[in-house]
Amino acid sequence: MATSDECCSVQLIDGDGSFNDTGIESFIKEVKLHECGLSYAVVSIMGPQSSGKSTLLNNLFYTNFREMDAFKGRSQTTKGIWMAKCAGIEPCTIVMDLEGTDGRERGEDDTAFEKQSALFALAVSDIVLINMWCHDIGREQAANKPLLKTVFQVMMRLFSPRKTTLMFVIRDKTRTPLENLEPVLREDIQKIWDSVPKPQAHKETPLSEFFNVEVVALSSYEEKEEQFKEQVANLRQRFNHSIAPGGLAGDRRGVVPASGFSFSAQQIWKVIKENKDLDLPAHKVMVATVRCEEIANEKFTGFTANENWCLLEEAVQSGPVAGFGKKLNSILCTSLSEYDAEATYFDEGVRSAKRKQLEEKLLQLVQPAYLSMLGHLRSGTLEKFKEAFEEALNGGEGFSLAAHNCTESYMALFDERCTDANVELANWDCSKVRDKLRRDIDTHVASVRAAKLLELTSSYEAKLNEALAGPVEALLDGANNETWPSIKKLLQRETVSAVSGLSSALSGFEMDAKDKEKMLTNLQDYARGVVEAKAREEAGRVLIRMKDRFSTLFSHDSDSMPRVWTGKEDIRAITKTARSASLKLLSVMAAIRLDDDVDNIENTLTSALVDTKSNAAVTDKSITTFDPLASSTWEQVPPAKTLITPVHCKSLWRQFRAETEYSVTQAISAQEASRRNNNWMPPPWAIVALVVLGFNEFMTLLRNPLYLGVLFVGYLTVKALWVQLNISGEFQHGVLPGLLSISTKFLPTVMNLLTKLAEQGQSPATNNPQTNVGAAAFKSFQNGSSSSSTSSTASSGVTASGNDIDYSSPPKED
Repeated sequence: MATSDECCSVQLIDGDGSFNDTGIESFIKEVKLHECGLSYAVVSIMGPQSSGKSTLLNNLFYTNFREMDAFKGRSQTTKGIWMAKCAGIEPCTIVMDLEGTDGRERGEDDTAFEKQSALFALAVSDIVLINMWCHDIGREQAANKPLLKTVFQVMMRLFSPRKTTLMFVIRDKTRTPLENLEPVLREDIQKIWDSVPKPQAHKETPLSEFFNVEVVALSSYEEKEEQFKEQVANLRQRFNHSIAPGGLAGDRRGVVPASGFSFSAQQIWKVIKENKDLDLPAHKVMVATVRCEEIANEKFTGFTANENWCLLEEAVQSGPVAGFGKKLNSILCTSLSEYDAEATYFDEGVRSAKRKQLEEKLLQLVQPAYLSMLGHLRSGTLEKFKEAFEEALNGGEGFSLAAHNCTESYMALFDERCTDANVELANWDCSKVRDKLRRDIDTHVASVRAAKLLELTSSYEAKLNEALAGPVEALLDGANNETWPSIKKLLQRETVSAVSGLSSALSGFEMDAKDKEKMLTNLQDYARGVVEAKAREEAGRVLIRMKDRFSTLFSHDSDSMPRVWTGKEDIRAITKTARSASLKLLSVMAAIRLDDDVDNIENTLTSALVDTKSNAAVTDKSITTFDPLASSTWEQVPPAKTLITPVHCKSLWRQFRAETEYSVTQAISAQEASRRNNNWMPPPWAIVALVVLGFNEFMTLLRNPLYLGVLFVGYLTVKALWVQLNISGEFQHGVLPGLLSISTKFLPTVMNLLTKLAEQGQSPATNNPQTNVGAAAFKSFQNGSSSSSTSSTASSGVTASGNDIDYSSPPKED
């Protein structure tokens, strides 16, 4: 049997009606009532003062309530309401000892506390023990009648009360059997019930709707203590498992979960003190609301401090977390399960509402982490898509096929990872993030597609530029009647090749027919633009081209050898041919002829610029004629195709003639000089005259060999001077320049010859000095002959200066 040391008691409400909220909290923690859920019972006892209530409770439940000392007289022992835990009874049973009624300490008229405590006991108790004397049964003025009236009256203030067990404990039972006492007691109870005023709704309601009435009898504690204790022990057995079906507690509809008992009792007493009607169902909802909210707040606070959640939240900030959804869902379910475990006995509607609020708060707390997770998944999937897409394109896979396959693959991968990150409790919709990923992928595909198309187009444009620019420039440089037909054929051939290649390359993009046709048309236009741009570029250099062509044809013969103006060439015909070829180039460059249109540009230029009669007519100021080149457009040629306007052609031709006139003049001068050089010998009649008239002198020379030797030496000397002075070359530029040049070089040349003779004289002498002199002169003649060709070509630049020989030192022998 349990001892009183195992009992724990506390004064719940003092004699002044103050609720001991601190004391009850400590009491509940000490007896661990909050762990009981609904598995607990509350028993209270009421009855007249000094009727042995505390003694009964101490013997029945092994409590340690203060008992009256009989030797000190009959007086109030219990003040207010005390509470204690019953020792050794399952489930946990709490017993309340109420202050006795009808006590002289409170006075005859002070019944307010009796009613308040009675109402409190009925509101919180499952079983109410009513202690009464046996000798009061059947008496009209019995001491328990006011108590019963109080109980039944306050019962009417409980809206929708639960069914409470009233156990009447008959004290100091006499010899009258209980079977005879019980009917009388029940009859008295019924009379009291009938006499109590009731609301209209309960006028006909029987007592059994509100109470389960039990009657027990106990012998006198003072006279038959052993028998009393035996009867109490038997009664104690009935309180074991009192809340089980068929137990004493009976109706458990309005029971408050143990964790809310303290708050519930406090609020009930508050309402009772304010003398308000006590609506137990509403009170139950209120208690459930407060307690469930407290539990929810505790679980929310606990969740925010949860180590697993903190680690998960920190990890997801830096990158995706594998199994994020399951981990987070597990933490959430643990918190909600703890809430369910603690709030399971409270009102279902309130419990569910607060659970939903807790769930919403928790989900609101974790949603940023979930969104971060989705952000990592989206960015990671996008990056992997870009890598896979680029790899597929580099591997030669078609653009559209690669884009479709990679998009489907990585969208499926994102969906799979979203499923892994999905929080089952939340059922959040990730469609917005998915749509954002799809838009990002589509944007990337579009940008890559545009870049690839641009790269492809640029590649073919570069090929066209390379294939057209050089050949077009070469064709225009050699302008003739076949230039533009050749350019047209070249353009068509290269354009067809490029368009075919681009069309094949575009097949992998699955483009719209209009877009594809537009790209191919643009490529064709680009090819034509390359030709036209090159033509305009060459047209800007047409004057240089014309002068180059004139120079080539005028200065070189048909074998491309440089012309030597010997006097036999027809400079006029050569000039006309060269100018005609230059005019041909001008006419070719005047307009773009890529279409089949026919123009009259060449004839117009020829008639206006080359025809001498027309030129004469133009220069004759007395005659006014129409100038076909006095216009900014060509007949039958659109302005867009015009490269050089007629008036510009006229200006270019005038400049061309002026700049090439010097070459013609130089050629004429060279030809005249060549003729003069070829005519330096005397005429034949003069030679015959010299022979006839000089016959005697010639015979004299033959008769005297000495004269012949002197003459021979003189000849060698003159010949050496002729070669050294390059007389024939000097006179090519005219007589006067030739005389001036020879006069300046004559004395140095003579001195040079004498110096050589002196050098030869210093060498060992032979028997025939004349022979040595002749040999020296002959050798000098040979040296002069070997360099005659070089001197003749170099002497052309001496006309002006006449000083090409270095006078500082004599020339050396070979």
